[in-house]
Amino acid sequence: MRFALIDGVKVEASKGAKGFCQSCGAEMIAKCGDFKINHWAHKRKYQCDTWWETETEWHRKWKGNYPIEWQEVIQFDSDTNEKHIADIQTKKGLVIEFQHSRLNPEERRKREGFYKNMVWVVDGTRLKRDFPRFFKEWKSNGISEVRRTDKSGIFEVWFPEFCFPEAWLKSSVPVIFDFLGDGTLEDPESMRNSLYCLFPQIGKYASVAEFSRKAFLNATTNGNWTLRVQKFLNHLIEQNKIRVQKERLELERHYALNRYEFNQRLLGRKYTGGKRRL
Repeated sequence: MRFALIDGVKVEASKGAKGFCQSCGAEMIAKCGDFKINHWAHKRKYQCDTWWETETEWHRKWKGNYPIEWQEVIQFDSDTNEKHIADIQTKKGLVIEFQHSRLNPEERRKREGFYKNMVWVVDGTRLKRDFPRFFKEWKSNGISEVRRTDKSGIFEVWFPEFCFPEAWLKSSVPVIFDFLGDGTLEDPESMRNSLYCLFPQIGKYASVAEFSRKAFLNATTNGNWTLRVQKFLNHLIEQNKIRVQKERLELERHYALNRYEFNQRLLGRKYTGGKRRL
């Protein structure tokens, strides 16, 4: 963890320091060395939050964009007595989880159900193949069929499994892919500078928004993120209703036309006694 409590105040780890876990109250010791980033660990070598993952420099850089009081905030469910530590919780109640390591679908669903109003930010540099696959599809409009919409920065992706890691395709909340990582990559490709937000799929295709880091930080800091996401999802729902209705009417028209042609052929046979006319 980045913080422990010393005299009731959130404090970062420093050599020789001792504090207490803000979640379980157990004694914490500072771990400071040359190979891992400075962090706090439970003295008795256990983790009170099973959802917590070892932090990287990537985590720290992202979390450092927000006020300290928003970082590592305890979330408690009074119905289940379940308690977890959110990476970020804004003053508007939005939870932001930064995920570097692999996450199995079951845990992803549990965390989304627990936090509810949340967004994932995923390190797209963990696996070497993820960005090249995304880059190829995004640039060439390949098998995934990426299509630009009339809304600036919004794309339709008909086969998102060819663009994004499969583990995130069925998320019930927005998932943002960060292909820049901690900034140490030598790859100069400018596409890495943008963030790519995969929204929960509504209808036949997935919707993806491309925007800057600054735009995301501003929207989550000023409290506009949740409202804008909900507004966009409502738009997708309405568009899908229109599309479904249009497809149904087209199917009915096609059926009626086929029925008419069948009746005409049947009527022709009736007047010719069922025999082919010469």
